[in-house]
Amino acid sequence: MIRTTPFHPRLSQLNTQGLYTHWQGHLSALRYTHAPKHEYFAVRNAVGVFDTSPLFKYRIHGPDAERFLAGALVRDIRACATGQAQYTLWCDDGGFVMEDGVVLRHSESEFLLTAARPCLGWFEDLARRLRVTLEDVTDAYGMLAVQGPRSRAVLASLMPEVEDLAYSRHLQATVAAASVTVSRTGYTGDLGFEVTVEAQDAVEVLDAVLEAGKGHGIRPFGEEALMMLRIEAGLPLIDVEWHDSRLAFTDEERVTPAELGMGWMLRGIADDDRPFVGRSAIRRELTGRTSRWASVGVVVDWAHWNRLHRDAGLLPPKDEHPLPYQSMLYDAATGGTQVGYTTSFLYSPVLQRHIGLARVRPDLSDPGSQVHLELAVQHHTARVSASTAGLPLFRPARKTAGR
Repeated sequence: MIRTTPFHPRLSQLNTQGLYTHWQGHLSALRYTHAPKHEYFAVRNAVGVFDTSPLFKYRIHGPDAERFLAGALVRDIRACATGQAQYTLWCDDGGFVMEDGVVLRHSESEFLLTAARPCLGWFEDLARRLRVTLEDVTDAYGMLAVQGPRSRAVLASLMPEVEDLAYSRHLQATVAAASVTVSRTGYTGDLGFEVTVEAQDAVEVLDAVLEAGKGHGIRPFGEEALMMLRIEAGLPLIDVEWHDSRLAFTDEERVTPAELGMGWMLRGIADDDRPFVGRSAIRRELTGRTSRWASVGVVVDWAHWNRLHRDAGLLPPKDEHPLPYQSMLYDAATGGTQVGYTTSFLYSPVLQRHIGLARVRPDLSDPGSQVHLELAVQHHTARVSASTAGLPLFRPARKTAGR
């Protein structure tokens, strides 16, 4: 049975294409108009809304809620104050990443955790001896991402308290007589917010946001635009940048937090005895420097790209749709040694360059390291010059800045 989200009755009216994919059993719009690039530019230049309701939502509460999460999550939840949001991972005993999500801390003993894939059973197994209750509240709430440089102005017209909301913070507010939670979070790498509302009030809240956004160029955007945005922002996606370690067949399909580019979550682990799942394996990796890969950005030499295609009698393609496959990376010095691969690759409209998210040997992780990217030109294999870059590739100051 294919389900719909609480916002679907209104968003379906705005979808002129009728194109959907399935996101955990829910209909999720691929795009709303004929050109996802229009939706993309709405987010980069104005404001867009995206329905994130299919995310799993778990309410975690009780006297031992903090202790439980401190033992389950890679990032130390004890550093997350009431009113803050925290992006985090959780791993298996071998230190390989299972999933990622965002935790909102509502009080000393109450949290809301979101996840892209179901994981309640795993968390429940960890919580058996603790005074903590886990509830799946996925169907009870809709979640709406309001993203882009004008997102603050739109939401502040409905709830003035959003004007001063800091990055990775959240608060309670009222929109269209409905109680909502607004967090300054998102998956676009831009200024943005996410609004969580009870399912029965979702359409009224969406209508209020769309009405407030009329003078700001607001429009809904689908998954095709979101993929462009998140790659520019250097944000990994499960089943693309990594696979849940429980579902992978070999360690080649698995990745550690450090290899995924999330080593910043591990700062202080050497001085912290917090026994979270996978800690021992992660410490051995960090101490022994045994990481197989480093996650980096890749930027293609545009002049070489153009020359390769023009010499073959072709117009150089500039396709903003991500490639559905990995592209191999080779050592620029030796030419023949494979040193990594891209997990996501496209032409960035805002950067006007071909970019990618990639894994390379750790010794090539410094920004500016030269590599060759494999591609096909006129049915033949070719290689184009590229260089590694730090992530994110698109980093507007407005994402984290105050007013």
